Amino acid sequence: MKTDKNTVIGFILLGGLFFLYFWYTNQQQNAILAMKKKEADSLALVSAAKLKLIDIVAAKADSLKRDSAVRISVAGAFTDAAIGKEQIITIENELIKASFTNKGAQIQSVSLKKYNDDAKKPVVLANRNTIAYNINTAAGQSASVENLFFTAGTVEKLADGSQSIKFVLNAANGQSVSHTYTVKPDSYKIDWDLGMNGANQLLTNNSLNLTWNVATSQMERASAYERQTSNICFSENNSFDYISSKTDHKFEQPVQWVSIVQQFFNNTLIAGNSFNSGDIKWDRATDSSRNLATATASLQMKVAPASNLNIPFHFYIGPSEYILLSKQAPEMDKIVNLGRDMYAFVRPINKYIIMKVFDFFAKFVTNYGWVVLLLTLFIRLITVPLTYSSYLSGAKMKAMRPELDVLKKKFGEDQQGFAMEQMKLFREAGVNPLGGCIPALLQIPIFFALYSFFNSNIALRGQAFLWSNDLSSFDSIATLPFSIPAFGNHISLFTITAVLTSFLTSIYNMSKTPTQDNPALKYMPYIFPFMLLFIFNSLPSALTWYYTVSNIITLALQLVIQNYIIDHNKIMAKIEQKRKAPKSKSKWQERYEQMLDSQKKVQELKNKTSKK
Repeated sequence: MKTDKNTVIGFILLGGLFFLYFWYTNQQQNAILAMKKKEADSLALVSAAKLKLIDIVAAKADSLKRDSAVRISVAGAFTDAAIGKEQIITIENELIKASFTNKGAQIQSVSLKKYNDDAKKPVVLANRNTIAYNINTAAGQSASVENLFFTAGTVEKLADGSQSIKFVLNAANGQSVSHTYTVKPDSYKIDWDLGMNGANQLLTNNSLNLTWNVATSQMERASAYERQTSNICFSENNSFDYISSKTDHKFEQPVQWVSIVQQFFNNTLIAGNSFNSGDIKWDRATDSSRNLATATASLQMKVAPASNLNIPFHFYIGPSEYILLSKQAPEMDKIVNLGRDMYAFVRPINKYIIMKVFDFFAKFVTNYGWVVLLLTLFIRLITVPLTYSSYLSGAKMKAMRPELDVLKKKFGEDQQGFAMEQMKLFREAGVNPLGGCIPALLQIPIFFALYSFFNSNIALRGQAFLWSNDLSSFDSIATLPFSIPAFGNHISLFTITAVLTSFLTSIYNMSKTPTQDNPALKYMPYIFPFMLLFIFNSLPSALTWYYTVSNIITLALQLVIQNYIIDHNKIMAKIEQKRKAPKSKSKWQERYEQMLDSQKKVQELKNKTSKK
């Protein structure tokens, strides 16, 4: 019995071992199968990727092959130029580093050595510009030169220090096209001479149809503000014009030059012999990218029916500096916006006064913040006589306040009667009620002149003063995590100082002016500075610094003139003396009194009618 029991136990243990063995073996086999499947899947993916890559490469090669075939087919007599390798040739002078490409024989980019962008890298212009025009390559065929590869020559140094590079496009039939670029010493202008041998066959109807594509990128601190100040300028029939809000313009008369303008830089194409007609289209970017605008100028030029032609052009690619632009071509200095359209009346103020005074101080003072302060002192100095007359008028009004109060009580709600008697009182005393408005009115053209001047003066660009890193842009002391409409997402400290000093000036004026019955006038000291907070926050810090200094000078002048110069007793004595003198009415006073008298009679008639 014991033997049978041990046998059974043995068989059970043996069965268990067999079961464990087969289970373990099965698990191992499943793992091996899964691993093999994974390897097979990976190999399949790799094979598929290789096939896809082969397909892409093949498709690309096929596309290039088709493109090359198309180029060759339209190249006609210029077959050798249809396919080539791009070469970049660089020419430098003291101001620029210009790169030229043999593909299309045109300017690839221009780097300005003296100016940096908002990322502190050299300003690069014309890096997305293209010049294109078609030439006849064979009977019934034409090709754009931007797709043809010219043969580049070597850079030559001329006797006057200029450097020149020539690109040539030769045809099998002896025709040729050449682009010669010349960079002069210490200049932003690049001369471009377009030469043609066999021009009467290369051009249809002796017409050169030029297309100039330009794309501009952000160079300043705020792309939105730079877009706002961007525009297209041109000279049509030797007269300056521009478009800003419009998106296109058709040229009806000869065009001397076309310029794509940023806030402080411009790309300008100047025609030596003028274009006959054309149009320009431009699109200002609206996204948050660094792109500012794109422009396409289609320009037509009639040329002489000759076999050999040389057509001169010039590119100005550089800063919008008034003196420099005035030397490039007629009317180009107007690219610098010193006042246009409804603000054109401030241009002479900028051109003949503000600019000259600013440049004079800049010769002796290196920091432009102090130059702005000296300019402010100069402006306030020449307006002191008007300021004094304003304060004197205010003092006379204050001296007559008791008599005006008596008149108010006498006439009550009869406003016309009170106005007539008030005018008589002012005439007798020799007081001009509008005398205090003259300085305020004078500030309007000065403000608009300085607004244009500081927005377009490249000399302020990158100039630091106190806490401002750039006087041509706003000074930000704090960035908000959100944007406030019409205010922005930053806080300008010079704006705060301008608003506070304006508020103090208004409060002081109200304290020295007779109490006004109009509630709106009582709140003006609070409303106007609050409006300035939104107007000034994104403006150049040079302008808000000027406004701060101007307000401080205004307060100082008021304190000195009203407390130490104007004598109340002398004013009263002069008023009494004026009252005793013979009176003569001006035509304006007579008409004004007639108008008031007519209004009074009409009002009396209305009152009688309402009572009936």
